[in-house]
Amino acid sequence: MDFHGQHIAVTGGSSGIGLVTAQLLASRGARVSLIARRKELLDEAVAGIGERAAGFAADVGEKDQLDAALDAAAAQFGPIHGLFANAGLTGGFTPAVAFDPAVFEQTIRVNLISVFWAIQKVLPAMIEAKNGVILVTGSMASKRGMAMNPAYVSSKHGVLGLTRAIAVEMAPLGVRANCIIPGFIKTEALDRIPPEQKGKIEQRIPMRHMGICEELAEVAAFLLSDAASHVTGQDWAVDGGVLESIEV
Repeated sequence: MDFHGQHIAVTGGSSGIGLVTAQLLASRGARVSLIARRKELLDEAVAGIGERAAGFAADVGEKDQLDAALDAAAAQFGPIHGLFANAGLTGGFTPAVAFDPAVFEQTIRVNLISVFWAIQKVLPAMIEAKNGVILVTGSMASKRGMAMNPAYVSSKHGVLGLTRAIAVEMAPLGVRANCIIPGFIKTEALDRIPPEQKGKIEQRIPMRHMGICEELAEVAAFLLSDAASHVTGQDWAVDGGVLESIEV
């Protein structure tokens, strides 16, 4: 998986899965553009990676900001060869009958509509080059229902459908699209879970432990690389076997 000469943009790149994946891609030769809301964290992330990285502060839920960030990234490092659309919201947990419509709309906007915006923005250069790759972060909620969070589940089902639609349309044009499905991965959000709850979660995972960002980043790097040149339209779970388990 050699990324020399390739420019990959990563949304949600200032922390967690996005940051670890960007670090791995840069270590293998890529120029990486990190897009995220929190400028302070973004600056720290870029400094940690070094000259192969640049940061562009933007709220992906605002189209003008996202477009500007992607334009600036292309101006800095050249046409975008790969897009890792990773930014997202959890949506909050509330019964459907009482779910805040504004939260629902914002979750769909960030988790689904912004992914379409980003894909639409980078596709022309990929089509012109007859070469490009899109990777979208889905969720186990892309494949299953989940109580108390209709916004998140709807958005994550949506990005899987979007990925498949783009993959079929773009395949003859040399552009691939896949969806990576994280399971219970140790991130900032999971770090806040009380230890006793973490134990219960781990017992639901057939491998009996949570994954780490580095494990997911390796699969993301594969799907973004030329090593996966005949892989498109797929959802690829990194979940320790949860989705195949009858225990869940």
